[in-house]
Amino acid sequence: MSTLCRSCLVALPEAPSTARCPACGGRRLISHPELETLAVAHIDCDAFYASVEKRDNPELRDKPVIVGGGRRGVVAAACYVARLRGVRSALPMFQALKACPDAVVIRPEMAKYQKVGRRIREMMMELTPLVEPLSIDEAFLDLSGTEAVHGGAPARSLANLLQRIEREVGLTASVGLSFNKFLAKVASEIDKPRGFAVIGRADAQAFLAPKPVGIIWGVGKVLRQTLERDGIVTIADLLRRDEADLIARYGAIGQRLSRFARGQDDRPVDPVAPAKSISAETTFDGDIADPAVLLAQLWPLCEKVSRRLKRSEKAGHGVTLKLKTADFKLLTRSRRLSDPTCLAETLYRAAQPLLEGEATGRKFRLIGIGAADLVDGTLADPPNLLDPDRDQQARVEKAIDAVRARLGDAAIGKGRGLVPRVARRR
Repeated sequence: MSTLCRSCLVALPEAPSTARCPACGGRRLISHPELETLAVAHIDCDAFYASVEKRDNPELRDKPVIVGGGRRGVVAAACYVARLRGVRSALPMFQALKACPDAVVIRPEMAKYQKVGRRIREMMMELTPLVEPLSIDEAFLDLSGTEAVHGGAPARSLANLLQRIEREVGLTASVGLSFNKFLAKVASEIDKPRGFAVIGRADAQAFLAPKPVGIIWGVGKVLRQTLERDGIVTIADLLRRDEADLIARYGAIGQRLSRFARGQDDRPVDPVAPAKSISAETTFDGDIADPAVLLAQLWPLCEKVSRRLKRSEKAGHGVTLKLKTADFKLLTRSRRLSDPTCLAETLYRAAQPLLEGEATGRKFRLIGIGAADLVDGTLADPPNLLDPDRDQQARVEKAIDAVRARLGDAAIGKGRGLVPRVARRR
């Protein structure tokens, strides 16, 4: 039973007879039979946005802090004090403030968070080049073969990294250590905050079996409800089903359900994992039902996504429209394009009929547009004899982009962009 003291980083060949480290007397001990051999980790900063704000303003240390928008926005992050009151990420702000009326609400300051996130990412990359970011504050790491470089097993290197993040950045993070990405991600949620949890090969299935199916990556609310209606509530229920039966019933995700339930995940830690989509969305200050007004709000979002595609030298082969109703029901509608695009006009024309099909009198509080199935930007908008004005569209947008590059985004635009601003943009 290998043991590591997270306080002094001493590795012990077996678990001590007491709950204290024999070297430093600390109680932060990690023991696991496979501790010395596991190398895939998931690191997740604890309540990142809120923790950055508390770090920068010590007066907030013991107060409930919510990072988010106005009353019609949603919670971007909540500190653990606020979480104990029932506040969680993505909760509508009015519900969050009802649950925690004394919370200190802070508008997100993304530039600050990104700067902190980059510093932590740099510290991760000092351990291994195999760092796969998932978001601004979390990433997978593969430390295989780094023992000689860092003078110890990956577990020791990770414990040292957590100490450095606390000491040099002033934040805390949690680690999940395992033999694949799925289990490392699951493990990182076990012991938050300041956690360090381990799932090994020998104990993976026993650990997973009683867990709810929602623990599997990709199982959202709708699929979870479908599985539960079919009598699949826990991982153990999945283990009783053949993989072929799961694929026949649920499609391609049936294979993932079967394999993840058995602790199998052959995805490598990919430091250059490509973005799967580029999107933008708007939350309205007041609910909107008028199709014309909704279309007016769609256009600037198409322009924003187009700019992001061009800057990243990407093109989207699919377009996804996102709508949230006044009662918070989320709708997504998608369409695959004949050719990949980076043009705002093409995105708009693809999304317009999707929006018109949903804008039938219902009121909406949010609209978003995304370009999906991204490919290299050199493949964007090839000539098409069936769409002879595509080249003209491309030339017009190129001219607009050139003017905006010199004079700013407000210098020029299409007529449909000249509408009253009734929304808050994100």
